[in-house]
Amino acid sequence: MEKLNSRVFTILLVDDREENLISLQEILDEPDRKFLKARSGNEALKLALKNEDIGLILLDVQMPEMDGFEVADLLKSNAKTRNMSIVFVTAISKEEAYVLKGYEYGAVDYLHKPLDINVTRAKVKVFEQLHFYQRELRNTIDQKNKINKQLERFMYIVAHDLKSPLVGIAGLLEIIQSDPRVAAMDELNAYFSLMSKASSHLREMISSILDYSKKTDVEQADEEVDVHEMVSQLVHLLFPPAHITISIDGRLPVLVTRKFKLQQVFQNLISNAIKYNDKPQGQITIGCTEEDEHYAFYVQDNGPGIGELDRSRIFRLFETAASKDGGDDSTGVGLNIIKMLVEEQGGKITVDSVPGEGSRFHFSWSK
Repeated sequence: MEKLNSRVFTILLVDDREENLISLQEILDEPDRKFLKARSGNEALKLALKNEDIGLILLDVQMPEMDGFEVADLLKSNAKTRNMSIVFVTAISKEEAYVLKGYEYGAVDYLHKPLDINVTRAKVKVFEQLHFYQRELRNTIDQKNKINKQLERFMYIVAHDLKSPLVGIAGLLEIIQSDPRVAAMDELNAYFSLMSKASSHLREMISSILDYSKKTDVEQADEEVDVHEMVSQLVHLLFPPAHITISIDGRLPVLVTRKFKLQQVFQNLISNAIKYNDKPQGQITIGCTEEDEHYAFYVQDNGPGIGELDRSRIFRLFETAASKDGGDDSTGVGLNIIKMLVEEQGGKITVDSVPGEGSRFHFSWSK
C-alpha cells in the first residue's frame, strides 16, 4: 500500500527498446515514484490519456512509426495532456537547430545518451519538485475560488434580506415627509429628506450587490469610475459622528474598473477608521498617488493604531487585532475580502501603524 497517494510522482518512460526502459527505471527508482512504460508513440499517447496524474514524460526521440517530436506535438494539442512536462531523451545531434526544434514541440529539457546518471537523477528531482509546487498552487487557487463563491453567496443572502426592510423604511419616510406638520418644520424636513436620499442610495447599492453576486467574473463589466465622486458619496452615506472629520487629499482619479469591487475596498477601510477611532477629534484622510501601472490609494486615521504582531494577522480570514477592552465585534472577514479584491487587480494591500497614533492602509489598483 502506498504511503500517500497524493505524494506519488508518476513518470512515463517511452522508448522502443525494453532494455532502455529497464535502465531508466533503475536509475530513477525511489520511494513514492510510480513508473509507466511505453514502447511506442501510440502506446505512450494511450497511457497519457488514461493517467492524468503523470508528472513527467521521458520521451525517446528516435522511434519507429511515430518519433518523439510527433508524440510531443500530439500531447501538447490535447487539453488533458498539454500540461505534462516532457524531457526528450536522444542520442543524436546536440546542434542548436535540433534542440530548438524539440522546444518548439513542447519539450522542457533534454537528456543526451549515453545518460549521465547523476545529471539524470538531478534533473528529474527538479521536475518532481516543480510538479508538486504547481499542484499545491492549483489547489490554493481552487480553495480561494471556493471561498470567493461562498462569500459571494453570503453577500447575496445578506443583501436580499436587507432589501425588503429598507424598502419599508423608505416608504415610511415618504409618508412622514408628506405630513403637513413635518413639512412645516424646515430643519426636521431637511433631516428626513437626507434620510430619504440615503435610503434610496442604499437601495441602489443593495440592488448592485444582488446583481453582482449573480454574475461570474467574466460577466462583470468594467466601467468608468470617478473615484473622487464615489468616495465622497460613501463618506456622506456612512454618517460619521460629529467629532470625526473625513477629508480627501487632492483629486482622486477617474479610471476604468469594476466599480463595486473598488467601492467595497474603500467602504470597509473608511468604516473601520470611523468605527475604531478613539480620539476626541478623529481625523481620517483619503488620498492617492499615481504609479506606472497602478494608482496607490491610502486611508489614514489618527485612531488607536495596530500593534506590530497584529499587522501580520489582520488580513487573514477570521483573524482580528487584539482589543484593549475585549469588546471588538469584528468577524475578521472584512480585511481578508479586501485583500482578495485588491490582489485580483494585481495589487497589494499593506498597513503602516504606530500604536496610539493611528494607521495608514495602502492599496494599489490597476489603471
